[in-house]
Amino acid sequence: MYAKILAGYDGSEAGRKAFETALELAATHGAELYVLTVCRPPEIGDDVETEAVIENSRRHHRGLLAELKPAVSAKRVKAHFEVAVGHPAEQIIYEADRHGVDLIVVGDRGRSTFARLLLGSVSKQVVQYADRPVMVVR
Repeated sequence: MYAKILAGYDGSEAGRKAFETALELAATHGAELYVLTVCRPPEIGDDVETEAVIENSRRHHRGLLAELKPAVSAKRVKAHFEVAVGHPAEQIIYEADRHGVDLIVVGDRGRSTFARLLLGSVSKQVVQYADRPVMVVR
C-alpha cells in the first residue's frame, strides 16, 4: 500500500511515537522510510552568528537521528535520515514532494484546544497544506 513514508521527528515524545508508527508501517509494507528533522533558523542576528547557530542545531539534530538508526536496522527497513533548515511544516511538505512519499507521519504535541487555535501547530499545518495522506499520531 505504501512505497515511501516520511516521518517528521523532533526528539519529543510525540515525535518518537510518530517515528515508531512510521517505522512499523514501513516494515509492514516494505516501504522506504524518510526521517526528517528540521532546524529552525534564528529570527535575528548577523550572518556569522546565524551560521554558527544553524551549524550547532544541525549537529544536535544529526545526533537525534543517530539515536533512531538501531531501531531501523532491527526492522531491516531501508531508511534515509535528513536534516533540513526552515519552518518545520514547510520542510516536511517540501521533502514529501521531493521524494514522492505516499504518507506523511507526524506527532501531535497535545496542546490544549485554545493553544492550538492561537498558535497553530506543525501537524495542523501539514494536514492543511499537504496534498497527500497525513497521519497524526497522539
